[in-house]
Amino acid sequence: MDIPHTDIQVAVVMADIAVVLGISALLVPVFRRLGQPPVIGEIVAGILLGPSVLGLLPGNLPGTLFPASARPFLSMIAQVGLLLFMFLVGWEFNFGLMRRAGRAVTSISLTAIAFSFGLGLALATWLYRRHHTVDGTRVSFLVFAVFLGAAMSITAFPVLARILSDGNLTNTRVGSIVLASAAIDDVVAWTMLAVVVAGFTAAGGATLAVVLGLFLLYVLVMAFVVRPLLHRAVRALTRNGKASVHLLPLIGAGLFLSAFATSWIGVHVIFGAFAFGIIMPRENAGLLGRILHEPLENCIRLLLPIFFIVTGLSVDLGALGWAEAGELALIILCACSGKLLGAGAAARVSGQSWRDSYSIGLLMNTRGLTELVILNIGVTLGLLDGRMFTMMVIMALVTTAMAGPLLPRSLPRAARIGLTTSAPAGGEPVRAQVLASTTSRQVLE
Repeated sequence: MDIPHTDIQVAVVMADIAVVLGISALLVPVFRRLGQPPVIGEIVAGILLGPSVLGLLPGNLPGTLFPASARPFLSMIAQVGLLLFMFLVGWEFNFGLMRRAGRAVTSISLTAIAFSFGLGLALATWLYRRHHTVDGTRVSFLVFAVFLGAAMSITAFPVLARILSDGNLTNTRVGSIVLASAAIDDVVAWTMLAVVVAGFTAAGGATLAVVLGLFLLYVLVMAFVVRPLLHRAVRALTRNGKASVHLLPLIGAGLFLSAFATSWIGVHVIFGAFAFGIIMPRENAGLLGRILHEPLENCIRLLLPIFFIVTGLSVDLGALGWAEAGELALIILCACSGKLLGAGAAARVSGQSWRDSYSIGLLMNTRGLTELVILNIGVTLGLLDGRMFTMMVIMALVTTAMAGPLLPRSLPRAARIGLTTSAPAGGEPVRAQVLASTTSRQVLE
């Protein structure tokens, strides 16, 4: 009996998922023992299964294991996992850190962004001449440069929170400053990226104005219409310490509708998921945690590794020659310099010690999963060619992996500051209320 072609595709996709989860389960404990966040092990797993390593063996094993017909389905599943993750990141984003951030913290964040963005723009002028065409289409220099600057400016807040937790740094002066700075950093970087995506998807000034106008309208509707309605719905469905069975489907429908809305406007779907997380109620956290967080965490644990594998399948180290080796070295140098010099110098000027200033710059240099999200947006939009994508993924790996080993060993033994520290140079108290990524840290564990 002949098996329908659709059934064969489904079977291949299921087998691919099994391979992805199996390899991740093997590699993540290894990287944990090496002092690296699990996200490093999952990204490396994707690279190992792609053309960079497995592709070196005879028989085109990556094409056999992950045939072209199956990859769109894997990408769709990966996108679902990514949307759920971005929703939780938005839900747990701690705006209290930003509201209570002193002038010193604000200067550290904005200086780091300015240095990183400026170096990204300068780097783009050199890289553009060899990477201005993607799949036969010429990319605008302005869009390429601003995208690269935004990608250089990002700090991976969830991975950073995990590194601080593992190093017992969460309640230290350095940990509080870094978390607050990273919160500001990410808001600015995501805003820049949203503008870049809107500008790229729009054709001409009038269309760009329409996209930005619709996006602003979307933000206003989410803040002043959807948010109050959502709060009322959650209160109505969580009475007497119990939650209705309709709550989880309602939140899921809202999440995916929000993602659809931003995609329809011309901005990437992840912004819709993130925005819906931002407006989620934070009251009654214990009940909502049991009803929503735990099921979503389990889904993400299964789906997010597929995102890393799909990313790794697009990384081809063999395609990099000597010219790309020089470009890669410069990319890593600019990425590290932007954060180390920008954040480190601002921290030193604000009164931090040399050791703490260096540690702040090093921790702000962490990019991890957030960088991969941005890079995949660049590939989806046709802004990055294969070589550029590969080099940027390597940069994300290097900047994330170097944070733990290069931190001063004496730093965890610094005097504990409880939950409050006074920011130097006249800054207001910085309160390290790290809601940000209780779930995100668990998912990345």
